[in-house]
Amino acid sequence: MLPASTRTRAWCLTSEGAQLTRDFPALRGRLPYPITSATAASLKTPHTLTSVRTHLAFVADARRRGDEHGHLDWTAEASRPLSDGERLITDAVMHYTLIEAAERTKLRAFVEVDRATMSSERLASKLIEYARLWSYEPQPIGQPRSRHPTASGPVWLRWYPVFPRVLIVLTGATRYVLDNRINDLQAMAAEHPHVGALARQVPLGAAILQDLEDQGPTSNVWVPLGGGTPRSWTAL
Repeated sequence: MLPASTRTRAWCLTSEGAQLTRDFPALRGRLPYPITSATAASLKTPHTLTSVRTHLAFVADARRRGDEHGHLDWTAEASRPLSDGERLITDAVMHYTLIEAAERTKLRAFVEVDRATMSSERLASKLIEYARLWSYEPQPIGQPRSRHPTASGPVWLRWYPVFPRVLIVLTGATRYVLDNRINDLQAMAAEHPHVGALARQVPLGAAILQDLEDQGPTSNVWVPLGGGTPRSWTAL
């Protein structure tokens, strides 16, 4: 717990707590991230709470609409392999079931939360990492790399039938600054060939957290990074 009675308090899982909870049915297969010091907690908590705010905006909207999305449908800090031994760690993987009439549609999204604590260029470069994950096909051990697709297909097929859409949620600055950061994301999608290829195949969108909380994620608050007018995240 962060010792500040006049501020928001956060309770963090200790190493002992991680050991106790790792076999809970709802947590099997999820890597624990215990906080080992008060300093680590104070550094991590603002970002974690912003991620929780984002999740709660989707939960509230799903309840209002009659869709399915709850606390088990949000996996924080999911790690996925890239080429050259690198890994992509997304702030969250979201699972959402859209219900319209008698039709159920399963949606998945990689969620990135930006608190304006990094440069706009560095934020935009995250899109390159997603483009790498989208195109990465691991080569069988002992065989040289090839430009031709392997029988196993892209690595993301191990977890998803369809590559999840990428949603970037921004906060922590004035609307003018956040709008400029969204413009830079759009520029990356327009100028980088691999990100452009991703944007043509995978829905990419950015929105301001305050708009999600005030209007709901299914309102027309998402800017498509590949171009177009603001829309719901389900219509990107």
